[in-house]
Amino acid sequence: MSNSLITVINLSKVFRVPIRPEGIKASVKSLLHPSYAEINAVDQLNFCIEQGEMVGMIGPNGAGKTTTLKMMSGLLFPTSGEIRVAGYIPWERRTEYLRSISMLLGNKSQMLWDIPPIDSFRVLSEIYSIPKPEFRRTLDELVDLLEMKEILNKPVRNLSLGERMKCELTASLLHSPALLFLDEPTLGLDVSMQLRLRRFLSEYNRRSGVTVILTSHYMADVMALCPRVVLIHHGNLLYDGALEGLAHKLIPFKLLKITLNQETITDANMFEKMGWEDVEILEKDANIFTLRVARHDTPAITARILQKFVVADLSVEDPPIEAVIDQIYSGGVA
Repeated sequence: MSNSLITVINLSKVFRVPIRPEGIKASVKSLLHPSYAEINAVDQLNFCIEQGEMVGMIGPNGAGKTTTLKMMSGLLFPTSGEIRVAGYIPWERRTEYLRSISMLLGNKSQMLWDIPPIDSFRVLSEIYSIPKPEFRRTLDELVDLLEMKEILNKPVRNLSLGERMKCELTASLLHSPALLFLDEPTLGLDVSMQLRLRRFLSEYNRRSGVTVILTSHYMADVMALCPRVVLIHHGNLLYDGALEGLAHKLIPFKLLKITLNQETITDANMFEKMGWEDVEILEKDANIFTLRVARHDTPAITARILQKFVVADLSVEDPPIEAVIDQIYSGGVA
């Protein structure tokens, strides 16, 4: 753990929020005798992140993702626990630490509305004391990667949302941070622009070795960029590992997709009549069936199907990652 770029140990954040019942009388009473409730936004999180990783932090609304991100970036103090980022304690907000990170919020802007992006970039270069040759070299690389040369001299207010997001990314990367926090970076963008930004982030990570922590409700972002995911639910760490292992870890079933020889089908309801436990027919279309089977029973069920029916094709799959996430978010997984 000591060699990790980020180490999070028993991290918790409790918010104390006022409670005020409806009605004038109750409102007046709450002014004199306020009541509060405690909300556990983050509860005993533990994980480590290595230099150069791209990690997706996922979970439903209110799970604690953004709160965790803000504690790692130093914007919030934890209630308890410890975070170390490259040896720094984030909420001490030391200059050396702040120069090594960058944070991009999809619903916040750091660009000045009435001036061209190039002027905002020059202001940022002075704030971060970036030497002019380094600033020019970094800016040229980012402009080339993001294909944004033609918008550098247009006022920000005249740019499209996708063009402004390109400028936000450039502004976040001008000082070559070692760690990039991305909170909903493709929020509101069309499909084409989302694809372009994903390609940029993947290529930039490959070139620079920057560590990226991404939160997004677009699973396409996570699937395209993050081999590893950290799943937070109700403030708790539910899963930390490879994206492709999420279904295996949390969902206790597999999908059997079976194609039978058409001439051997004597009854469209033959699978229902088998009376097998832990087998659910999800779809049937002519001679093609999709069954949901308990994970531990999959080998036995597959063998019985092959013995009893003339099978033209059979595949065993984990459920789609979107379905896994939906089931987790809706409370289908404890």
